Parts: sequence; C-alpha cells; structure tokens
Amino acid sequence: MVKQLRVVRVKICGMTRLEDVLLAVEGGADAVGFIFYKKSPRCVSAKTVKSIIAALPPFIETVGVFVNESVDRINRIADSCKLSAVQLHGNESPAFCKKIRRKVIKAVRVKSRDSFEGLASYKVSAFLLDAFSNGQQGGTGETFDWRLVSEGKKYGPVILAGGLDPSNVAHAIQKVKPYGVDVCSGVEKSPGIKDPSMLKEFIKAVKSGKA
Repeated sequence: MVKQLRVVRVKICGMTRLEDVLLAVEGGADAVGFIFYKKSPRCVSAKTVKSIIAALPPFIETVGVFVNESVDRINRIADSCKLSAVQLHGNESPAFCKKIRRKVIKAVRVKSRDSFEGLASYKVSAFLLDAFSNGQQGGTGETFDWRLVSEGKKYGPVILAGGLDPSNVAHAIQKVKPYGVDVCSGVEKSPGIKDPSMLKEFIKAVKSGKA
C-alpha cells in the first residue's frame, strides 16, 4: 500500500506590500501574515492590510500578528481587515484567546521542554513554535532544537517557525512533520521587503519536502 504524503501548509509572514503578497500567492503560499506589533520593523497599518486583502484572490488565509494587545483592538482590526485568523505572540492567557472572534494561532517561544507548560489549557486552532529570544517576539532568523517539536504536537497542530529558509525547510519538514511552516526574515532582502527568488525557492522546497 502506497503511503499518502501530507501537504505541509506554507505561511509567509511580515508582509507589507501587495506585490510581495501576490508573488507569494502565485508561488503557492497558503497563508500570508501581517504584523500589527508597533515595535516590529515589519509593522503595517490596518489601512494597508485592508487594501491588500481586498485585492487577493479567494481561498488565501490572511493572518494578523499581535503582541499583548487588547481584545477590543484585535477584534476590531480583524473585523475591519477581514482577517481569517489571529496569531498571538505575547503573554495571552487561555481566557484571552477565547475572546478573539477568529481562529487563534498561539505562538510559543521555545527554549526548553518547560516552554510547553500550560499549553493543554489553550483551546486554539494551532501552536506556532518559534525560537526564544530575549529581545524579540519573533522574526529572529534563529532556529531552535527541533527535537522539542514532538512535545508541542501533544497539544494540537504545530506550525514550525524560526530560522527557516530555502536551504533548510525541506529538511525541517522531513524531521519535524509539522502541519505548516512559517517564514519571515528567511525570504527577505530587508525587513518587510521579500526577495522574489527566495520566496519562490522556499515555497518550492516546502512542496517538494512533503511530510
């Protein structure tokens, strides 16, 4: 009996321009991410995101990334921009996540097995596992110990992030077998500006490195 290969979903995050979003979509990305965290060099306004999403073809997931924002602001932006999902990168509690009127992806900054403590209480759509950094909430370009991913899988679908790029993503998929992968700095020329060739190569590598 032939084993079915599972297609790994691709999210390209830190989008700031329509041209980059359309390149990602044309290349086969399943989702695109927009960062609303003001301290991020990839922060984008709700007005810009709204106009980009309005220009997208159907069946593309759009994800808003927030860090320790208020429930009201998150829901307001999600409604205004018509986001498909919300990704929370701060210290949001399980109770907080339940108040979001969208599918929730909870980010976990992985340092050790202790990083997964308390995840059983979160009733969210997926967990995004990123590298821990003292100074940044994400987009560090650093990987973490992928052997720890199996711990996160106990609590729900896992999206692998942190230091992924066209050269290592196929290997990561074979090793981790995640639900999806997320890339930001690994396909950029500069923060928020994507490199077209790296973008295409990344998506191509994911599609060829099926789990």
